[in-house]
Amino acid sequence: MKAQKIIIDTDPGIDDAMAIHQAFADSRLEVVGLTTIFGNVYVEQATRNALWLAEKAMYESSVASGALKPLVQAMNTPSFYVHGEEGFGSFTDIKPTRKPDLRPAHIYLSETIRANPGEIILCPIGPLTNIANLLDYDPEIVNYVKKLVIMGGAVHVPGNVTSYAEANFWNDPHAADKVLGADWHIELIGLDVTTKIQFPPDIFSQIAELSPSIGGFIHDICEFYINFYSGIVGKRVCLMHDPAAVLAISDRDIFTFQKEPLSVIVDGEEVGNSFVSKNTSRKAVSVAVGVDVEAAKQRFIAILGVADSAYNKRVNS
Repeated sequence: MKAQKIIIDTDPGIDDAMAIHQAFADSRLEVVGLTTIFGNVYVEQATRNALWLAEKAMYESSVASGALKPLVQAMNTPSFYVHGEEGFGSFTDIKPTRKPDLRPAHIYLSETIRANPGEIILCPIGPLTNIANLLDYDPEIVNYVKKLVIMGGAVHVPGNVTSYAEANFWNDPHAADKVLGADWHIELIGLDVTTKIQFPPDIFSQIAELSPSIGGFIHDICEFYINFYSGIVGKRVCLMHDPAAVLAISDRDIFTFQKEPLSVIVDGEEVGNSFVSKNTSRKAVSVAVGVDVEAAKQRFIAILGVADSAYNKRVNS
């Protein structure tokens, strides 16, 4: 079977790093490119981190740098307390030798997607500013993307940065509302399911044992993430937000969805709140509302357990 082409729009980020290495290791996926955005870190850090992740995996994937700030609102301070000052917990030796694509992210996306009409799944796992800019730059792009699989939002559950808002939508609510209102096929992997996927430390120990290099890196950076979540949920677990979005591409069968038109509140106390819209002109979004957590765990281990083998194949090919 031909590998599914994807582009990941990302703000790496510990769980971004997991999701990206997961995609690199999965033979069912072809990561055409990574585009970067602010959020967990500043966009300059995000670009450096994305370049380094691709280089570490010896994966031939373009990296294009995106927006510096949100569409309208002032930029929030990156969540260093969740991901560390450089994005990878206490790991700071991030010195890629590769260079990014010279095109801004939205132009890279437009040209790459148009060159592969109907073939690319766009997977944003950070704030949606680059995707909103893509819509402004190339409104007809909705006819060329296979679909969007977005990590973001909290439709039927509380948020994680406020009681209303999930972090990616909170960081650029105007972009989120614009993207959800556009005429393309969207699957939303939000807190409705990602907060259910809580992996204990032994999962990452298994992955490190199976793939000492890439799995070992993931194991090490996840310690910072687990320490953060232990103070939030009261137990030592890692919430698998961004990896869930990639799993929803490779293993969609483990999720259940319901279709609902969505809007996002762009200001006030509830800024970033994603809710079922009464605007009937909005195209319905496929919102993930259920997930088989045990299947997610087993598939995550199976995919990242062969990350080093996939790396060795690329090196020797």
